[in-house]
Amino acid sequence: MDPTPLEISPAELHRRLQAGEDFQLVDVREPEEFEYCHLPGSVLLPLDEVPRRAAEIRTEGPVVLICHHGVRSGQALGYLRQRQARTNVINLRGGVAAWAAQVDPKFPRY
Repeated sequence: MDPTPLEISPAELHRRLQAGEDFQLVDVREPEEFEYCHLPGSVLLPLDEVPRRAAEIRTEGPVVLICHHGVRSGQALGYLRQRQARTNVINLRGGVAAWAAQVDPKFPRY
């Protein structure tokens, strides 16, 4: 089996979600950001809570980490891969900003 990639493009994630692939979408932004906009089906787990709440992130099956531009989700990815030995986590490249630009022009921007 191929190792899980470190990141996925918004277009690739959209294509795979449309095809019915089962991803856990974990949004690591702050509650106010999540309330303003988030990908359907995503769950909020703010970055500073990831170490304490890592058990809420599944260990089997792909998990996509999401933030505004991909920086905080990249930090979460590093923590989960290095400290928790999670190999199933993937960063959404460019975050929700890239999703709005590349996938859904109606998606709220900030």
